[in-house]
Amino acid sequence: MDILLVGGLWLDGSVWDRVASALEPLGHRPVPVTLPGQGDGARSATLDDQVAAVLAAVDAAPGRPMVVGHSAASTLAWLAADRRPERLAKVALVGGFPAGDGQPYADFFEVRDGVMPFPGWEPFEGPDAADLDADARRKLADAAVPVPEGVARGVVRLADERRFEVPVVVVCPEFTAAQARKWIDAGDAPELARAGHVDFADIDSGHWPMITRPAELARILAAAADAA
Repeated sequence: MDILLVGGLWLDGSVWDRVASALEPLGHRPVPVTLPGQGDGARSATLDDQVAAVLAAVDAAPGRPMVVGHSAASTLAWLAADRRPERLAKVALVGGFPAGDGQPYADFFEVRDGVMPFPGWEPFEGPDAADLDADARRKLADAAVPVPEGVARGVVRLADERRFEVPVVVVCPEFTAAQARKWIDAGDAPELARAGHVDFADIDSGHWPMITRPAELARILAAAADAA
């Protein structure tokens, strides 16, 4: 199965390199997606541009792929389910939950000169970054690509209720599956509360398991794809 890998804020496709290498021997074809504005230098990119890039990867897949969205890009994966519900085998959400219709995509940090730069490590102290050593933090921060304002402040539009028929697996890194279930039941993730089939998978890592636990993440994603 094609497994489309979509990184979260500030990440380009190379962040998936070690996950991709581990997925191939497990019988799947990893396809890291380079998002406009996050790896191609397009500072004027918009959320619609990023959605189009994900949909192009879906449309290019020979069968029904699984779309993996990390962190904020969980919303991109869910937008793919909204736009192509009949084409997806499954959606995997790694460390994130999809925004709802009418909400901003990722207006989380200060925008300067038309982009939202990586804010440093202070906002991520605690479970998010606990498993990143000083070298890993430096490399991630040095490679961080400022997110265009048109992406961060883009408005999410969802329209096709068939998205709720697409199976979902929530991969839980800095939080547990039990916590995720509690948040969904409490109404904190209304899109997933309406999804017809949601599974959960714990991974003992911080917010960036593709960096700190790539082989384990690959096994979880392969198992989710196999189950689809």
